[in-house]
Amino acid sequence: IPGADGRLVERLGRLCDRMSVNIELPSAASLSELAPDKTREAILRPMGYIGRRVAQRREEKQLFASAPEFAPAGQSTQLIVGATAESDRQILRLSQGLYRSYGMRRVYYSAYTPVNHAANLPEIPRAPLLREHRLYQSDWLLRFYGFTAEELLTPEQPNLDEKVDPKCGWALRHLEEFPVEVLRADYARLLRVPGIGMTSARRICEMRRSTIITEQSLRRLGVVMKRAQYFLTVGGKMPVRVRLNQAQLIGALSSERGMALPPNVQQLSFLEPTGDDLIKSLSGQI
Repeated sequence: IPGADGRLVERLGRLCDRMSVNIELPSAASLSELAPDKTREAILRPMGYIGRRVAQRREEKQLFASAPEFAPAGQSTQLIVGATAESDRQILRLSQGLYRSYGMRRVYYSAYTPVNHAANLPEIPRAPLLREHRLYQSDWLLRFYGFTAEELLTPEQPNLDEKVDPKCGWALRHLEEFPVEVLRADYARLLRVPGIGMTSARRICEMRRSTIITEQSLRRLGVVMKRAQYFLTVGGKMPVRVRLNQAQLIGALSSERGMALPPNVQQLSFLEPTGDDLIKSLSGQI
């Protein structure tokens, strides 16, 4: 809890696997408006302490196997999306900063859901779960795919597209980067191709050393060709015979699933032990 005694934070860090200081809202102005009893400093202070202690523990463990544990699974945080006017770009830049500066393991996003009425609460409907879903997909790109928040969203386009996933959105704004030749592109470049995930990119790099890769073998390697076919070549040939423009690509990509989420999707809470597995199932080969 923000403002907790430092001795309690230290004691808890020795007892639990992971700690969480919820940042709650994306900006100091939003905190002042909706949670005036909390301040940015009161949240970041214990967050910084936990981050330093986790890093210190890792260094000590390298020297002394018997060094005491301190939150060995790191720390996480959660923030509310849609209660205030911050854009997706502001939210992702905040998450990016938390990952870089505080060694955060996970940032959880929760679409705003009104449960009661109060004078300082916004009179707005529940934030769409699709927005929450797109933020999780973008978060995955930040953590594992080498993207930055500034690449995914710009001041001119500060919010994520509901029609296509964030990697497709980036690719559509950078068509000059495509098509990518899968027989020559390195791992990092393969990760930028919509429909190619970490596992399939690794498999491609391993397989092409000894085997001829074809469009059919890409499918067996786990590449989602419904998306990837517009952005890659195999031996100089594109799987689709006609190069589409941006508008046509948006129509083709958004028609795969429409704008609906997969069935039975619920809000993800940092309290759920299966959170990582759920996000993997939602994200797929993004």
